[in-house]
Amino acid sequence: MTSNTTFIDPTVLSSLDNLELRARVVVEGFVSGLHKSPHRGFSVEFTDYRHYYRGDDMRHVDWKLYARSDKFYIKQYEDETNVRCYVVLDSSASMGYASGAMSKLEYGRTLASALAYFIMRQRDAVGLITFDEKVNEYIPALCRQPHLIRILRVLAGLSAGARTDVVRPLSDLASNLNRKSMVILISDMLEDEEQIIKTLQRLRSMGNDVIVFHVLDDAELHFRFQEATEFIDAETRESFITQPQSIRDAYLENLGKYLEFCKKQCQSSGVDYCLLNTSQPLDTALYSYISRRARSF
Repeated sequence: MTSNTTFIDPTVLSSLDNLELRARVVVEGFVSGLHKSPHRGFSVEFTDYRHYYRGDDMRHVDWKLYARSDKFYIKQYEDETNVRCYVVLDSSASMGYASGAMSKLEYGRTLASALAYFIMRQRDAVGLITFDEKVNEYIPALCRQPHLIRILRVLAGLSAGARTDVVRPLSDLASNLNRKSMVILISDMLEDEEQIIKTLQRLRSMGNDVIVFHVLDDAELHFRFQEATEFIDAETRESFITQPQSIRDAYLENLGKYLEFCKKQCQSSGVDYCLLNTSQPLDTALYSYISRRARSF
């Protein structure tokens, strides 16, 4: 799906300091684009009624029921039944890298805040886990407005931390889930990808819906460096100086194999995989979420 709005562009978003405002701009721009898109996404099988809430689309009001009861009721469809979603955000040192307007962490927390805002708008429950080499913040999945504010405050205060251990928070979550949920991982996955994917597959085999947003910087994806450059590992601090053109072809070949491995291994086990470039709008990520959300019923 594509959108014509420029407000979802990372360069524009980076100028908005307020994370709640940033999330609202992303979601409202996306929803506006979705309404203009041929993609409708959701099931239209009617299941129940619920009370009207301020902001609901009046097109879904049952006017016959209103005529009988003098109260507004909204037709509730299959896609609106409540689910629990956990957003698991990598805040390790490598996520602090930026070659453009947004670091991977800034991009990731903007995506996390937009997803939380969107999920709550759908009246689903959302929780948040942030981690580097350990779990730094755990917020259980709830569906209340003050809860959303708590999530946004945690995201707003987030900074790049220590080394990465993606497996630990996912394993802890798998051990503690007592009902089927949706798990959304946002990470650059710069660790042992085989172990990460095995843990994601475990979550999927338990009946959970799993989405991976693999966030990489444009420079990591295209390696456009020209001059002699010192490359420093953000987590180990190891460094080396090289001429980029001497390693570009080998780097891009290995990167392609790595990305293809991640994509195939995820998709073969029913895990949704979405590669995100920090220079690109967030529409793709949000559409991946609602597609998985619609398919989960």
